[in-house]
Amino acid sequence: MAITTGIVGAAGFAGIELVRLVLRHPDLNLVAVTSNELAGTPVAVEYPGFTGATDLTFITHDDPALETCDLVFLAVPHTAALSMAPALVARGATVIDLSADFRLKDAAVYEQWYNTPHTQSELLSRAAFGLPELFRADLTRVHASREAGEGVLVACAGCYPTATSLAAAPAVRGGQAAPDGVVVVDAVSGVTGAGKKASARTHFCFADENVEAYSVASHRHTPEIEQILGLQGRLVFTPHLAPLNRGLLSTVNIPLAPDAPLDAAVYVEHYRTFYEDSPFVQVLTAGSMPKTSSVVGTNNAHIGLAVNASARMLIAVCAIDNLGKGAAGQALQCANVVCGLPERRGFDAIAVPV
Repeated sequence: MAITTGIVGAAGFAGIELVRLVLRHPDLNLVAVTSNELAGTPVAVEYPGFTGATDLTFITHDDPALETCDLVFLAVPHTAALSMAPALVARGATVIDLSADFRLKDAAVYEQWYNTPHTQSELLSRAAFGLPELFRADLTRVHASREAGEGVLVACAGCYPTATSLAAAPAVRGGQAAPDGVVVVDAVSGVTGAGKKASARTHFCFADENVEAYSVASHRHTPEIEQILGLQGRLVFTPHLAPLNRGLLSTVNIPLAPDAPLDAAVYVEHYRTFYEDSPFVQVLTAGSMPKTSSVVGTNNAHIGLAVNASARMLIAVCAIDNLGKGAAGQALQCANVVCGLPERRGFDAIAVPV
């Protein structure tokens, strides 16, 4: 039988991308999509692209229909999941959280970067980290708990941490990175990564024909990347906003260990071996670099590798769709794993070509 599914915060950019993905998933039955602001509005009225595809209407976050859902996605701002997730998990639901509330395993680090108390330490300790390529054992653990009839929680990785970590992890975990070296990351995201509500930075008139760095030396994804890669105190992360709807490109400069090779082809082979069981990750040939346009609308991640021999630096570049592998696609991939479904179930393998 299809898994009864609800999406909280379905009217935002990540939420509505989830609606698109879940509606076409053969094993999920979407019955509840929530938005307090748009309650009573048909999905196809707010997003006409759904005309003829669904008759669903937005409901409020506290609508009883959500209580019938076995699988619940939380596409909500940080702090909101702190209040929503515990009751859902307690009644036995599988909860996939796209927010930052359960990503950072040290509650004190969360409180430092998000300026709010973390009130769910017990649930935090039980949550799986939602980046399947790097934390599969964690998802396998909660799959077993779900099979035993327990409610479970997955905290999906953020968009910048996903692209950055996929680019860097094989070298860092494989020992090719200098053990005390500082990893420098320059990453560029499309405007949908900032959310649906416009600001002075994301308003069309300011974002169009403009590229700028923001939250320099202070972006909240910094501790998450450090946690994933074990780089506490050795990460310089600078995000940039580009006039794109969707897409994210992270360029990671990794200082190499003294005995690490300087042949890019060696790293291509290593990365391909590392990701051989990861169906969404493609490692390009040496010298080829990924493009955001090559992954738009998919859950795919493309990685390109090059070596600066004189500086003894590995340059690893990863392109993802910030709404796909960076948000909704990742959430659905995690749900597939936790629910025991094929990992690629419900996904397009090919991006829109032009």
